[in-house]
Amino acid sequence: MEITDSLFERLQRLEAKFSAMGQDMGSYVEGLIHADYLTYWDYINLDALLSLQQPKTPIPDERIFVMYHQITELYFRLILDAVERIALAQNPDAALLKRQLRRICRYFDILSYSFDVMVDGMDRHEFQVFRMSLLPASGFQSAQFRLIEVVSTDFHLLTHHSLREGLAHETDLDIVFDALYWRQGATELATGKKTLTLKQFELKYRRQIVDTAKTYTSCNLRQLYLRLPEDDQKDPELISLLREHDLHANVRWPLSHYRSAVRHLESKPQVIAATGGTNWQDYLPPKNQRIVFYPELWTHEELDNWGKNLSFRSGL
Repeated sequence: MEITDSLFERLQRLEAKFSAMGQDMGSYVEGLIHADYLTYWDYINLDALLSLQQPKTPIPDERIFVMYHQITELYFRLILDAVERIALAQNPDAALLKRQLRRICRYFDILSYSFDVMVDGMDRHEFQVFRMSLLPASGFQSAQFRLIEVVSTDFHLLTHHSLREGLAHETDLDIVFDALYWRQGATELATGKKTLTLKQFELKYRRQIVDTAKTYTSCNLRQLYLRLPEDDQKDPELISLLREHDLHANVRWPLSHYRSAVRHLESKPQVIAATGGTNWQDYLPPKNQRIVFYPELWTHEELDNWGKNLSFRSGL
C-alpha cells in the first residue's frame, strides 16, 4: 500500500493524539489488527434491546403497550438532550435555540402523530384485561416528561392555575413542587388522598425534579428566550418554534392521552382505577390545566381557548 501524503498526515495527527495522552500509538494499532469489525447489531445492542420487553400477562397486545412506552421514553431522552445542549452552551444565541427547537418539535411530531398506536392499535378488551395487572404503575409516573416541563419554563408556571400568581416569586422550590398541577390529578376520587401511584413517584423522583428546577432556574428555555436581544426575540421562526413546542407538550400530547383513555376506559370508578387511580377525566384535558410554557407568545384569546381543539395550530 502506498503511503500517500494524505495518509502520512493522518498518521501524524493520530500519533499526536496518543502522545498527548501519554500513550503509544503502535500498541493501539496492534490492537486494531486483531479487533473484529463493528456490526450494526452490536453497535445498537439489538439483542439486549429486544430482551427488554417483558409483559406481565400472556395477552398479545400488552407487548404493543410496553414497546410504545419504551419508544416514548427514548424520544423524551432525545428532547432532554436537545435542551441540555442549549443550557450548557456559553451565551446561546437565537440560531442555536432554533436549531435545537427544530429537533425538539420533530421528536414531538413523531410522538403526537404516532399515538394512534395506543388509540386504535390495541384491542380494547385486551387492554382492559392486561392493564389491571399493571397496577399501580401508570404513564403518569414518567419522570422524563416532568423533566421536559421543568427545563422548558419557569417552575411556578407548572403549578395549578389557581395558585400560579401567588407562587411567581417563591424561591423555595419545594413549596412550588407541592403546588404542581399534576399532583392534583393523582388523588383518589373517593377520599382525596394521594394515590399509591403518586406516593411511589414522589419517593423516587421528587428530589430530582426539584434539583433540576433549581439548576434550570436561569437557563430553562423560556429564560433563554427572554435573555436574547430584543430583535432576536421578534424572530418569527423562533416564535413559531416555541409555540409549536408549547402546543406539543401542553395540548397535543395530553389530548392524545385523553383520546386513548376515552377509547379504552369507561367512566366507572373501577375502570378509572386502571390508570392507577388518577382522575384522568379532569387531569388530562389541557383546557382544565392551562399549562403554558411561553405565555408572552400567545394572545389573550388563544390562552382563553387553550387546549379546546386538537387541531389547534401555532400560525403567527
